[in-house]
Parts: sequence; C-alpha cells; structure tokens
Amino acid sequence: MSECLPPAPMVPETTFGHTISPSGMVLTTDTPSDNGTHCPSIDDFRNQVYSTAYSIITVFGLVGNGFALFVLLRTFRQRSAFHIYMLNLALSDLFCVSVLPLRVIYYVNKGQWNHGDFLCRISSYTLYVNLYCSVFFMTAMSVTRFLAIVYPVQNLRLVTERKARIVCICIWVFICTTSMPFLMQGQHVDPITNKTKCFEPPERGGNQGLPEHGGNQTLPERSGNQGLSKLMALNYFSLVVGFIIPFLVIMLCYAGITRALLGRTNVSQQKQRATRIKAIRMIIIVTVTFLVSFMPYHIQRTLHLHFMSRRDIKCDELITMQKSVVVTLCLAASNSCFDPLLYFFSGENFRHRLSTFRRPSAAIHSGPRRATPSSILQPLEENDQQACNGPSQVT
Repeated sequence: MSECLPPAPMVPETTFGHTISPSGMVLTTDTPSDNGTHCPSIDDFRNQVYSTAYSIITVFGLVGNGFALFVLLRTFRQRSAFHIYMLNLALSDLFCVSVLPLRVIYYVNKGQWNHGDFLCRISSYTLYVNLYCSVFFMTAMSVTRFLAIVYPVQNLRLVTERKARIVCICIWVFICTTSMPFLMQGQHVDPITNKTKCFEPPERGGNQGLPEHGGNQTLPERSGNQGLSKLMALNYFSLVVGFIIPFLVIMLCYAGITRALLGRTNVSQQKQRATRIKAIRMIIIVTVTFLVSFMPYHIQRTLHLHFMSRRDIKCDELITMQKSVVVTLCLAASNSCFDPLLYFFSGENFRHRLSTFRRPSAAIHSGPRRATPSSILQPLEENDQQACNGPSQVT
C-alpha cells in the first residue's frame, strides 16, 4: 500500500491519498537529478514483484478468507462477540483481494490501466481500508480474549454480541471515512508515455505526489517542502493512531494473558494446557502479522518522507528507497493471507464450527433436540463465549 494512511484527513491538492503511504516519489525514466545525473528506472523490478506478489496474495487470500467466511456464515446461529470480529475481518480481507487482480493486470501491462476511473479509485481505496480494518479488528479480538481470560466473570457482561456489532460499525465508519481521500485520485493520462495511469498521481510542478508504484522518480525539489511538511504531520498522526496505539494495546493484552495463565492454579492441568495453547497461537499469529506486514510498511513510509526532505540524494539511494517501497507494500498487502491462520488456529471454536458444518445432517435434523427446555433456557451468549475463549472462563 503506498498511498496515504488512514486515519487522517487529507488535502486533495497535494494528492495525499497517494503520497503518504508506501512513500513513493514520482519519477520519470532517465530524469536528470540535481547534480545532472540520470536515475535509471525500476519499472521492470516493480512490475515483476507487484504482479507476482499480488497474484500469490489473491489466491491464498480468496481461498483462505472465502472458506472462513463460508463456514462463519453457515454457523452464524452460534455467533458470539469473537465470531462477529472474525466475520468482519474476513469480509475486509475479501474486499481487498477481490480487486488485487486489477492491480496484477495493471503491472503485467507495464503500467497501463484499462478498467476505467471508478475501478481505479476503488482499487486504491479497498487496499487501505483493509489494512487498517485488519489492525483494528485484530485489536478488538485481542482485547476480547484478554477479558475472557483475565476477567472471566466481568467478561460475560462486558463482551456481548451487541457490543461487538457496535464496535465493528464504529471501526468501519472510522476507517472508511478517513480513507476517503483515496477516492479522490482516479486515472489520468501520462503526457510523456501517453499511457493511462492508476495508483500514480500526476506530477504537479515541483509538488509531486508519492505514488504507490515506487517507480522512477526525479529527486525531490525544495518547492514541495511545504506539502512535504503536511505529509509528515499526517504520517505521524496515522502512524500513532493506526499502528502504534493498536500495537501497544495488543502487547499489553498479551502480557496480561500470559501473566494470568502462568499464575492460574485453580483449574485442572488439562484445561490450563488447552487455554494456553489457544492463547499462544493467537499471540504468535497476531504478533507475526504486525511485525511482518504492518511494521515494515509504517517504518519505511516514515523513513521515506524524511528521505525526501534531503537535498543531497544520490541515485543509488533513491533506487534503494524505491525498491523498499515495493517490498513493504507487498508485505502490507499480505496481511490478508495471515488472517485465515487466526481463524483456524487461534482457538477450538472455529474447528468446532467446521466439524459441525461437515455434519449437515446432524445440524439440520436435530430440531427436537434444539426444542428441549434445557436448550431453550441455556444462555447462548455464555456458551458462545466459552466456545470461543475456551476453558479460560472456568475459574
């Protein structure tokens, strides 16, 4: 992802929607630098890496999230707060990977966009909406697991399906609203190559945008310093709100979970082991996703913006920075492949749903059993919480 980052308001005239992100500067092939030299193009590298990486992400993302969403919807009657978060996370990932093939085609065609202005805008928009929805939904899931393990009694009151729905609505509204600037930058025709471009804002005098493609660019000029200062301010805001704060919340939750599990002595060894396994799986998957997908992207984007403020940039430094744009953007998009692992391995609940789904006859023809007084009086929310969070709620 290489444009700007939600959540932060953006100013259209500086094309923030396409600049802050992976932090790329607009380059033109064989453009002279400040010292009269020419910076070679990395278009071949960019096209090969993006087309290959996005193809792999599309396949794994569609299969993993599509299957997870199918199972979650078929077992929706067993829903819980954790289930609601997983469902929304899978939807977010599917929205993202569904438009990645358009990016693959774009880079296979060597930067020629043939799908119209609307799809160009949507392709940029969904990529960043997914990035930050993933961050916030993972944070919500981590807090839910923390409350279930550390405060099992209060958890039944604090974590409910209704509250989870409200949280999800707030996340969608917040991310979709702050990502609106991505919809402002559509396709345009490059006056030099006469190609229809997408994901790359047109040059505007000395104030150039930061396209996500990480392609060839001229060295930055002082005329864009004012716009660059605005970009840096927006970058730090989105860095703190969209990455640092969620990451700290998640780490604090996992520290509390670890402490609670290590200090628990009033449950059986078998129950304690099962709870630990589920918690450890979730900790590993979420932490790896943040370290591999989200952290490199945010670090590189910040470094790139500071890099642009320099006046003594050399071509080899510029090329290295641009290649890092390509790599970190691919890593950021790969979060759609990590999320299915969270569904399958973070707890027994999803596997239980899958086993139920694989026995449709038992689910369809168990009407008399569901109609028993005990099943009617049984609190559905409590059962779902136990299924989702495991024996950790048993004290």
